[in-house]
Formats: sequence, structure tokens, C-alpha cells
Amino acid sequence: MTTVVKLTANDVEIATRAAENFARIYYNAYDSDNRLNDVPQFYRPSSSLVWNGKPFQGADGVRELLEKMPVTKHEIQSLDCHPIPGTSPPSLLVSVSGSVVHGQGPSGNPAHTTPRNPEGHPRVFSQTFMLVPDPTAPATKPGELAKYYVSADAIRFVG
Repeated sequence: MTTVVKLTANDVEIATRAAENFARIYYNAYDSDNRLNDVPQFYRPSSSLVWNGKPFQGADGVRELLEKMPVTKHEIQSLDCHPIPGTSPPSLLVSVSGSVVHGQGPSGNPAHTTPRNPEGHPRVFSQTFMLVPDPTAPATKPGELAKYYVSADAIRFVG
């Protein structure tokens, strides 16, 4: 017989706090000057990333993607978190949507840049993470949020 694990409202609240904390740290790192060092630390060799249909594997794959990308500025408009029962703490399915500007923004583009060029203009994106509790992280204290790594990540421009 299978044991049914029921989520409580408290489980959902704690998971949502963890997801909000993750998103704040992740996008701050992504938009920073040190992103080539900071962002890959969220991933493990087994992690997968699909960026607009193109697959990348592990922290090295993430670094490869970021090396080719201009500076970014993300603005998060919504975040939703679903704890996945089965482990304690649970894995988290996190959906984020917002807009991102690649490059310096329209005013930072060269004068010959056409208005149809996406660089420098906000683009709407949707990103979904599967966050898994990190067994290598130091143990959490009572009341402290669990530490997670990105097991899977899919991002797609939607606008």
C-alpha cells in the first residue's frame, strides 16, 4: 500500500517563501557583472536547461550560454510555486514570468540599430524550474528555508 503524503497550507507557504527567495537571488545573480561565476553554482552536472528550445547540460552548459549573452535586466511579474510531495523538504516546481532586456536598453544601442532588433527592448519570458533539495548543503536549522539546486530549467520568450 502506498502512503499518501498530504501537503498542508504551511507546507505551501514555506515552499513559496523558498521559491521567492530563490528567484530573488537567482535573478540578481543573473543580472550581475559576476554572473559567469554565480549563476552556474545554482546547477549540478546532472542539471538540464532548455533555452528557447536549445538544450544545455549542467553548470558548464549554463556558463556556455551566458558567455554568448549580453548583459541582462530581469523584471519579475509573477511567480508560482508547487511543492512536490515525496521528500522532506519537498522538491519545488517554480514558474516565473516577467520581462528581460538584453543589452544596454534602447538608449544604449548604437544609432544604426533598427527598432525591430530585439536587443535592448524588453521581451516577455516564461521560465520553469524544478528545484531539488541540495544534499550537499549544510543542514538547515529549525525555521530556516531549505537550500535547493536547479535540477531542470526551461525558459521561453513568449513575446
